[in-house]
This record gives sequence, C-alpha cells and structure tokens, in this order.
Amino acid sequence: MAAAPKPSLSPGDLARIDGQLAATDRLLEQNYPGDDGSRQPVHTVYVPADRFTPSFAAEWGAEALATAAAYGGLEKLGVLLGQDAALAGAVAPRVEAKLASEPIEDLRLDFEDGFGDRGDDTEDAAAVAAASAVAAAVAAGSAPPFIGIRFKCFEAATRARGLRTLDLFVSGLASAGELPEGLVLTLPKVTTVAQVQAMDYAVSRLEEVHSLPAGRLRFEVQVETPQLILGPEGTSPVAQLPHAVPGRISGLHYGTYDYSASLQISAEYQSMEHPVADFAKEVMQLAVAGTGIRLSDGSTNIIPVGDNVENAWQLHGRLVRRSLERGFYQGWDLHPAQLPSRFAATYAFYRQGLPASAARLRNYVEQTAGGVMDEPATARALAAFVLRGVQCGAVGAEEVQALAGVGIPQLTGLAHPRLAITSNS
Repeated sequence: MAAAPKPSLSPGDLARIDGQLAATDRLLEQNYPGDDGSRQPVHTVYVPADRFTPSFAAEWGAEALATAAAYGGLEKLGVLLGQDAALAGAVAPRVEAKLASEPIEDLRLDFEDGFGDRGDDTEDAAAVAAASAVAAAVAAGSAPPFIGIRFKCFEAATRARGLRTLDLFVSGLASAGELPEGLVLTLPKVTTVAQVQAMDYAVSRLEEVHSLPAGRLRFEVQVETPQLILGPEGTSPVAQLPHAVPGRISGLHYGTYDYSASLQISAEYQSMEHPVADFAKEVMQLAVAGTGIRLSDGSTNIIPVGDNVENAWQLHGRLVRRSLERGFYQGWDLHPAQLPSRFAATYAFYRQGLPASAARLRNYVEQTAGGVMDEPATARALAAFVLRGVQCGAVGAEEVQALAGVGIPQLTGLAHPRLAITSNS
C-alpha cells in the first residue's frame, strides 16, 4: 500500500496566505457582522411632529379597531385579504390584542414633508416640545418601542434647519435623562456619501457634548433619490454607505414617491411595486447584505377612508405581503386605518409559514431525514423567519416549542449563530 501523501504547503506558505488575507479578515469581521438578532419593527408610522402627544399611539389603536368593527370586524378583514376561515380566525384575535396593546411599533415625528417650512421660531418650539413629549411618553410607558424624528435633509437650502432641529431634539431628550432605548433618527433625501458622513460627524459631536457613549446615536438613511442608487462615476453610493460610516447606520428606508417622481414616473403609476421601485430595493438589499443594516419598504398613499375602505385594505394587504415575500420586513403606514391590514397581512404571513418552517427546523436540529435536506444557511433563514414571527406577536413561543422543539434562546442561536458564539466566549 502506498504511503499517504504529506501536505506540500509549509507553515511559511500558510503564514503568507494569512498575511495576504488579513485585510479581508478584518473587513468581514468589522463590516459584515450580520444581523444583531434584536427586534425589527414591522412598520414605521409617520406623523407631523406637532401632532404627537403621549396618548397618540393609543388613540390610533382605538381608531383602527373602530374602523375594523365598522366594516364587519377583523375576521372579515382577514377573509377580504385572502385568508381562509381557519387562518382568519387565528389571526383576528392576535391583531385585536395588538391594536389594543401596541398599535404602533415605530413612530417618526416628522419635521420634513409632514411639517414643512413654518419659520424658525415655530420649528424651534416644535422641536423642543417634541423632545418633551417623547420623554413624557417614555416615562409614562405609552411610547411605541421605537420612536424618533425625521428632520430636514442636508441639501444646502435646508441643511442648517435640519441640523438645528436634530440638535434641539436630541439635546432636549438628553437633558430629560436617559435617551429612549428605541430612539431612531432619520436622514431624508440622501444623494451622496458625503451627506451621510456629515451626519456621522453631527451625531458624533452630539455624543461628545452630552457625554453619550460613542455610537449611541445611530440613524436611518432614506433612499429617495436615483443619485444614491447610481452615482456619477457609474458606481453605487448606497453600497458605500455601510463602509463609509461603519456601525452608524441602522436602516435604509425606501421612499416610494420621491424616488418615483425623480424618475419621471407619472403620479398614477407611482407605487411600491413599480419596476423602478423593485430595482432600487434590490440594489439596497445587495448593498447591506451581511452588514446588519435593516431594510424598510415605503408606503402606499391609497388610504382606507370613505367609500374606498375595503379596496384600500386589499391593496395594502397585498403590498405588505409582497414586501415580506421579498425580504422587506418593515414598511410605512400613514393612517390609523392602515394598521388593521398591516397586522392582519403580517400575522398571516408568519402563521402560514410556521408549520413548514418549524418542521424543517426540527428535522435540522434533530438530524431527522425529511423531504428537504437543509444546509446551515437555510436553517438560519428558517430560524430567523420564525423568530421574527414571535417578535412581532404573530406566533407564540409555546407554538414554536411544540412545532419546532426549540425554545426562544435556541431559536435565536440558530438564527444568529455569531451571537451565540460571542455570548459564550
């Protein structure tokens, strides 16, 4: 029998390869940490900044429930959205509980399009009042889990005003005590990497002034201009953002109407499902894959009011489902009557997918032969899907335990194995 071959590469060869790949190792470690496993809201609600009060979320929830009741109830809404009787019956009580207890997951007090130009004195007062109202709502326990502001963009005409509003709001919150855990800041109408770098500088200075930990003030970037998708050199600026300000950006939000209008799409055809929207969002997905930056789809301006309630619900429910199927787990809502269709469509998505996903997870964990041989990457996607369903309230931990045979800690470890390694190291 011939002797087994010996390795030909020497320790020096291996050391040279390690040296060649050291920069790659650092890039993957620092710039592609993956999702952190924390909860992502299923939606963001926008409201003019001066309309927010500590009771705002509860009022929207009550109006949403009243609208659903006026049109036959949440179970009928589920059927209207295409759910069979059993699924609608399972979804409806969960949506009802959600609208009563946490009708808004993420709220943005808007100082941009929803506020307009009212003069500096008025906006100064509104920014100070917004900080006070948010602090009061957080203290009272009535604030949504995620809350913050959208200020005016960094184009020359509005830059100083946007920065002043950002400063007054953050400074007001800091003077009131601890910043809200779910604080979110939104930078709109971004066109260049330089604007995001300027935002990074602004929040870094606010952290220094208010003795906040470095990196405490993260922010969302709204993708509303074609220049961010394709720059003048033929490159994609949006793909450069995570690496220009590592760890600072929390999300990319697609702006349906500004982006469509900038490409000369007529108003009648501006939509979350227009081909130009799909292209932009696919680029966004590629740009942030593996970085831990979350994605959000935009909104529909077809509101369930007047004689158009059921048609608008059907459209909204279909668009919510479409986004979820394409990996956009968050979107915008603009009116209380959109909340029932948002949660009904979202909960149905997770509940419909739970049995098959849980069965495949059980087979993977228990190494049981089944009809599908899942690889670790697919198991991570299955676990992440189920975990999102639990985090938003669509499914219960006890259901996951019964169907998949795993508890939430193990499910989280399967969805985000790097977190499990870090926590055990």
